[in-house]
Amino acid sequence: MSTVTLGKTGIVTDRNGFGALPIQRIPKEDAVKLLRKAYHGGMTFFDTARAYTDSEEKLGCAFEGMRSHIYIATKTAAGTADEFWKDLETSLTLLKTDYIDIYQFHNPAFCPKPGDESGLYEAALKAKEQGKIRFISITNHRLQVAREAVESDLYDTLQFPFCYLSGEPELNLVSGCQQHNMGFIAMKALSGGLITNSAAAYAFAAQYPDVLPIWGVQREHELDEFLSYVEHPPVITDQIRALIEQDRKQLCGSFCRGCGYCMPCPVGIEINNCARMSLLLRRSPSDSHLSQEGQAKMMKIKECLHCGKCASKCPYGLDTPALLEQNLKDYEEILAGKEMSPTNF
Repeated sequence: MSTVTLGKTGIVTDRNGFGALPIQRIPKEDAVKLLRKAYHGGMTFFDTARAYTDSEEKLGCAFEGMRSHIYIATKTAAGTADEFWKDLETSLTLLKTDYIDIYQFHNPAFCPKPGDESGLYEAALKAKEQGKIRFISITNHRLQVAREAVESDLYDTLQFPFCYLSGEPELNLVSGCQQHNMGFIAMKALSGGLITNSAAAYAFAAQYPDVLPIWGVQREHELDEFLSYVEHPPVITDQIRALIEQDRKQLCGSFCRGCGYCMPCPVGIEINNCARMSLLLRRSPSDSHLSQEGQAKMMKIKECLHCGKCASKCPYGLDTPALLEQNLKDYEEILAGKEMSPTNF
């Protein structure tokens, strides 16, 4: 079994973290079964958020009476202290617990600090003093905010996108967390479904002993794949190294990660999927992508107002309207039975 210690928290857990965003899409009974199977298979770290609709409620149902055996991380997108307390109390109730191990500010546009007038960090400190949270943490998609959080020494863990498509800035974040004895939780370890070889993704992350990847799990066969790594963790081989290099050549650069922070679109374009559709069709094709419903979603791109709101909110600085146009062009060529045109994705 390969374990990770999350910095100064002292939390030691299997290298497989359970990302509980996807379980909001499945019935409660199925979610509870999946979560309990994950625990019995060796997973002990479960990450959710107040924003993930009923995900917290499903965790609470699955682990009631088992609290001391697992670690729970959740998040608040609160902008004020009052909203913070409301979110925290709701999370505690739904999770059926009286404390949260890692409480994270959910992708704030700034790094909350004492005295910044938001009152958020002071509220977190008070909640920690009351024993309602054990560690104060932050998640983000913005390098500038993440760097500031690391350098501040105010936070116990950072959650940030990290996978084998990551570049030098992300690697420097990992090193920074190590230097500040700060845990690093890797979200988007499969790059939103664009990385299709989980063994390669696991082996890459395992090269960084302080990184805990959390895998978004929705189906039992996906869980089985990750549980198999508890006793038989993949390692970097020549074959995996070659696969990673091939994927980097195809995927590195200006591609949509599917984070969804550009949403909602004023005309209802499903940007987080439409802006990367050509890659999804190449790497993880699904009949639904080309269904009548899928076609209708892609054709919404033609209604784009070019208002620039999506581009202004993209944490990766992408020209989102241009990506949408290119993906629509590729999509229409596929429907016409042609090859996809070359892209810079």
